[in-house]
Amino acid sequence: MNDKERAELENLALQKVAEVSSAIDAARHVDEVICALHSLAALIFSVDSSLVSGAVDQRFKDQILSAKCATDSERGSFRNNFYYGSAFPTMARLLLFEVAPNWLTQFPKSVRSQIYDQFFLEGPSIGVLEELIPILNKKGSDKDPVHDKICSSVERLLVLCYLKKEGIRQMVIEFDLVEKQKGVAVKKDDKNSVSRVAQLLASIPDKIRPQASSKLSSFSFFKEATIQLIAGAEEKSMQLPSVCDTIEKDSPQNYAIFFVGETFSRIIRRGSTDIVVSEMVPRIYDLVKSLLLSYSNASLPSVMESTPKFWFWLYLVETMRDQYSIERLAEGILRQLASRAVTDTEAYWILWLLFNRSYNHTGTIRAMFVDKFILWKVFPVSCLRWILQYSIFEVAPTMEGHVKWQKPPHFVDTLQHLVTIWSKREFVQSSSVEQQAYLTAAVGLCLEKMSKQELETAKDVLSLILQGVSCRLESPIDLVRKMASAIALTFSKAVDPKNPLYLDDNHSDVVDWEFEVLTQKKVIITTSSRKQFINKPKTPLQEKSRENLGDKEAQKSILIEEISDKGVEEDEKDHDSDSSSDTSLEPYDLSDDDSDLNKTFTQLADIVAALRKPDDPDGVERALDAVEKLVRASPDELHHNSSDIVRALVHVRCADVAAEGEEESSEEKRHKALVSLLVTCPFESLDVVTKLLYSSSVDISQRILIIDVMTEAALELSETKIITKEQQRKGNLITSTSQPWFRPGDRGPVGAGPWREVSGPGTSMLQNWSHQYERELPSRPGQRKLGKTRKWSAANSKDLQQEWSKNRFPMYAAAFMLPAMQGFDKKRHGVDLLNRDFVVLGKLIYMLGVCMKCIAMHPEASALAPALLDMIRSRDVSHHPEAYVRRSVLFAASCILVALHPSYVASALIEGNQDISTGLEWIRIYSLHVAESDPDTECASMAMNCLQLHSEIALETSRALESADRMKAQSRTLPSKLDNIIIPFANMN
Repeated sequence: MNDKERAELENLALQKVAEVSSAIDAARHVDEVICALHSLAALIFSVDSSLVSGAVDQRFKDQILSAKCATDSERGSFRNNFYYGSAFPTMARLLLFEVAPNWLTQFPKSVRSQIYDQFFLEGPSIGVLEELIPILNKKGSDKDPVHDKICSSVERLLVLCYLKKEGIRQMVIEFDLVEKQKGVAVKKDDKNSVSRVAQLLASIPDKIRPQASSKLSSFSFFKEATIQLIAGAEEKSMQLPSVCDTIEKDSPQNYAIFFVGETFSRIIRRGSTDIVVSEMVPRIYDLVKSLLLSYSNASLPSVMESTPKFWFWLYLVETMRDQYSIERLAEGILRQLASRAVTDTEAYWILWLLFNRSYNHTGTIRAMFVDKFILWKVFPVSCLRWILQYSIFEVAPTMEGHVKWQKPPHFVDTLQHLVTIWSKREFVQSSSVEQQAYLTAAVGLCLEKMSKQELETAKDVLSLILQGVSCRLESPIDLVRKMASAIALTFSKAVDPKNPLYLDDNHSDVVDWEFEVLTQKKVIITTSSRKQFINKPKTPLQEKSRENLGDKEAQKSILIEEISDKGVEEDEKDHDSDSSSDTSLEPYDLSDDDSDLNKTFTQLADIVAALRKPDDPDGVERALDAVEKLVRASPDELHHNSSDIVRALVHVRCADVAAEGEEESSEEKRHKALVSLLVTCPFESLDVVTKLLYSSSVDISQRILIIDVMTEAALELSETKIITKEQQRKGNLITSTSQPWFRPGDRGPVGAGPWREVSGPGTSMLQNWSHQYERELPSRPGQRKLGKTRKWSAANSKDLQQEWSKNRFPMYAAAFMLPAMQGFDKKRHGVDLLNRDFVVLGKLIYMLGVCMKCIAMHPEASALAPALLDMIRSRDVSHHPEAYVRRSVLFAASCILVALHPSYVASALIEGNQDISTGLEWIRIYSLHVAESDPDTECASMAMNCLQLHSEIALETSRALESADRMKAQSRTLPSKLDNIIIPFANMN
């Protein structure tokens, strides 16, 4: 067909569209519209005229049946000129803007599918999409019925054309630079037009109305679109040249795959990566698995490049221009493969199939694998192995043993780059534990591939590894120390496989690079459980029962001594029997020779003297065995000797005096002895330990010991024992009768009922210090109604009979806390808590938090909370680079929230106490900051718990203030800053 004939057919098509438009404008009945549309439809595609005529009146049947129908050849030529010229866009607007809102609802369903839907179903998928989607962009009122009908028709056509008819798959096949279709040239001559079509397709879920079909929702539509795109691309790849390398990146033959890649990029950009990945991975996995069963690893690259069904997957990523989408796609594929538990070999070849061409030609793809996926992302360890195997080792796992593997030139450079970052102290401080474990695993897996000679030639790798191991061994976090042990073990195996270096007692020859962390207990904090604060750091020693602390441990020590003595006697007897004969020496009595050595200490002065003799380890050991039991017996001279005993216990070196293997037992005895001294003589002992805490004469281990025993002593002193009123009271305070003094008397008129306890108003929101009693009185003579109910208020006898607190810690709280908080930020000789000795600082803050928790709901908490708030609000403390200190700060802040009584907070606000209001507001702001930006996940979790506690105390405080409004006239005006405290989340925006 020449150009003249083509122009004539195009003019004819436009003329027919004009005739149909005129007929529709002049129509007064729906049958006239049907006849006009039928006259044009019969020229373009096959129409069942008998079916259409059966749906109209008799006067229009003859017109439909007598309409001219084109032959197949004529229909083909006219159809191509109609759809690929200017006639179809004109006809599409006529159908959508004139027929759809005014006449379509009156069409019978069979007629609508024949002469309305067919105009779109028979057209090219790309052209139809370009006509339908822009209509959805036009803004219209939600209450405009015309606009609603137009959009409804467009949405219905989208479902028909692209979901039911699989028009998306057809779009992939239609893309070519120049494709002759029945003599008409279809030109898609640049990538911009391809990208525009991909944008239109991916935007469908964004533009539909809320009441549109669920098939057009993001999940359903993108899932169906992905399936059709893959099917169309695989079909199109079979039409490509027989040699894969002959296809150029910008070749028109690549436009179909380019369209798929562009559409995938836009789907991924809209947050539906999992949909694309879930459809891609099973298909790729089946292809790769079938190849691995038939071919060797060495021949797989050539087989993939010569097999057409693999070409789409080879070119897909290369045609994607959006780097973010590629990154998200790669991340999703790795995680999907990990969930399917594929083998290392299968994963390697899947990555090779998808990313090899881009990896070799594009620097950003190489940087994505080598830098971003190792240094910035956190994947499962299996994914890390695949990333290293593909991008660093560059060899399939099964090929390393069969052939002599030559490391890539960039292998050592990459390892050195990873070790350089891993060894920095700033990385340990600023990165999350998960990120540290991930990079540690990457370094360790690379070290496993190194030999001693390669490590010696690698620049600075040895020194960097030693630096990274040493800084991690200093961390108080157990998982971080395990990372150091794992790297040290792997490095030692590379240097000398016969002499591995184990830094951990619970070591294994095979390193678990997953670094499994102990499961954290997740508990929901409710108002009723505020006093049971959770998620606190581990205590230095596990809590033990204080009731049997003295007797059981003393019995255990005595039993050990008896067994040891028996063992020594038996050894001596055996030695004597072996070294001498029965006749050479006569036996004699040695029973009292070691009487001085086995002497039991009964005086505290003797214990002090023994502890100060490091050259007598046996005496020190026996003193440690006896000191706790003697201290808990509380002799008269304890108050005079307690300070000397504390100093001696702090300075004694258990490692020097204890037998080999018994160091931990001696340390535990010293620990318990110090706790017993702090419990039995708090003031005298605290005066010594708080001075020693910042003294230059003790080292870091002794400072930690002091803080640990203070924590244990506070917990023991605060242990609440529940006793009944009868146990608490030896006798009646006022009268010897059984009637309690605080209840109303039984005297009254004859016929009066018994007293019963009732709850007063507001008891559900605040702690009630008094309850009310009432009883019914009989009516007076001649009075018909019942008498009034009299109420008597007294202390809550029920609660007093149930429990009585034996918490002895509040009276000593100030002595525990205030001296320890003084001078913590001063740098002295051998003391630097804010920097070098951060472990001591973290334990100190934790101890102060425990002390606040031990005085919860006591008046002392209100007095000591401002001082602790001032300490933790210091920027050097709250924003400390070490996560261990920040965890302690959050724990202490949570303890403050638990300890403060809501009624005190309300009173402080009414009185204008800025210290409390400012401190509580700082806790809220600081917790929000940590929860949003702290790299340590444990800190973020503790911050969320802290926010929850803050909201609970704010709610209870607001209720207390509501009850105080009744006395507002007699009270001072509430401060303006009150609103910021009552509603803790008011400023979150």
